[in-house]
Amino acid sequence: MAVSADPTKDQSGVSAANETTPLLLAPESVPAIQNGKTSPPHPNGHANGKQLLDEDDASARTTIQPDEADEEEERPMPYSQILLLCYASLAEPVAYFAIFPFMPEMIHRTGGLDQADIGFWTGLIESLFSLVQMVLMIFYGRAADKLGRKPVLVFSLAGISVFTALFGMSQTLWQMILFRCMAGLFAGSVVTIRTMISENCTKQSQARAFSWYMFTRNLGIFIGPLIGGSLANPADLFPHTFGHSAFFKQYPYALATWIAGAVCLTATLAALFGLKETLKRKGEPGSQDKPEMTTWQVLSSPGVPIVLYIFGHTMLLALAYTAVSPVFLYTNISLGGFGFSDQWIAIFIAVAGGSQSLWMLLAFPPLQKRFGTGNLLRACAVAWPFMMASFPILNEFLRHGLVKAFWVIAPISLVIGSGVAMAFACVQLCINDISPSSTVLATVNALSLTVNSGVRAFAPVAFTSIYAAGVKLGWADGHLIWFFLVAIALALNVAVYFLPERAEGRYKKKQPADDDQ
Repeated sequence: MAVSADPTKDQSGVSAANETTPLLLAPESVPAIQNGKTSPPHPNGHANGKQLLDEDDASARTTIQPDEADEEEERPMPYSQILLLCYASLAEPVAYFAIFPFMPEMIHRTGGLDQADIGFWTGLIESLFSLVQMVLMIFYGRAADKLGRKPVLVFSLAGISVFTALFGMSQTLWQMILFRCMAGLFAGSVVTIRTMISENCTKQSQARAFSWYMFTRNLGIFIGPLIGGSLANPADLFPHTFGHSAFFKQYPYALATWIAGAVCLTATLAALFGLKETLKRKGEPGSQDKPEMTTWQVLSSPGVPIVLYIFGHTMLLALAYTAVSPVFLYTNISLGGFGFSDQWIAIFIAVAGGSQSLWMLLAFPPLQKRFGTGNLLRACAVAWPFMMASFPILNEFLRHGLVKAFWVIAPISLVIGSGVAMAFACVQLCINDISPSSTVLATVNALSLTVNSGVRAFAPVAFTSIYAAGVKLGWADGHLIWFFLVAIALALNVAVYFLPERAEGRYKKKQPADDDQ
């Protein structure tokens, strides 16, 4: 008889899936520089820009594009503006990730589906969300350039807060799909936050500002699942407070989504009343009227296609894992999962998010500085198949009653395995370095975000369907999906060896000019 890894749940776990867990947000955590001025390119193809980090700023690293002069007036970083933007970057993933711990159970209750079918519906809901985002991504970029960053950000955060709150009120699968897709309509927050942070800083201060951005966004991934897991089913979890509430018995997930929506609402109000517009209108100091390359010219520039492919391949791995992991954690041990309850799923996701934050803030900057972007990306690619293979191995521990061994190895594996999230920072730096000009850096990043949304549109439903089929048919003891993921991870090891030299991220220190000596 299988022994449950979760002390709060019996063996009736299920299969379902989500689209994004902590592994997903990292690709957005190392943003593009849009306003730094630079020195001429180095003969080997690298931007010979001055390193942006001093000893106190070693928590983040970006590179400079090679088409502008190395002259920029120093100005103090507007800490209040950066902190408000960081709070917005925290609130958005809180609202987004709060539903993940209870999503499989909610679909099971709401739809009355067989356990093996839950994964398909979870993946479908998240795929539709991403499809809506993909369609609107370029629209939000153009709107921010025309109307301003602040109105797009406030509009996006307000919409996310409303439809996150309404999601917990869903009584049918179609209502869940509707509210999730409506939340996807408000996809402009990430692009505008990154742009506004860049425009608020000089090249010397961007490293520090973006390190805060990275940390707060991952902190949101940590907090969101905790809210969702700890506040779902309040009538059962807190009988003295909510046990007599007919409302929370009828809407067991409303409290969790209301709190998550409220966090995003506070960020909306803070942005509305506290943020200053950063878009430079024509004729204002600092505005640029340079002609821009077309999207096709940017896409066909040397090195851009292969870097976008590597970016997409990395996102495919992340999204496949994050689609499958919640349902895998919820699935019965005998069917190939861990048999966790909502609360333990929340803890698992939160620990992964916290671990990623530590890897990104403490390990990534010195490793990238020492070994370069390309070598660190290859190291992550080597580690990824082992991380994927650890999950079916840990399930076998539980199948054979090795519960103590599971609880010793699983946390260690989770913390160490979260280090592959550094690949997301690496591919973003590659995107920055391969841009043909700083004037089209936003376009290159828009292309990468479109690739990301496109992968998100099909990956959840595709991989959760594979997972559901493997569980339902009992192929490979329910581990079929992990064979696919290991194979995709191995393929990434091939792709990264075609990384262009300009994207390798091996920088030389700037030599002092003769008149400075």
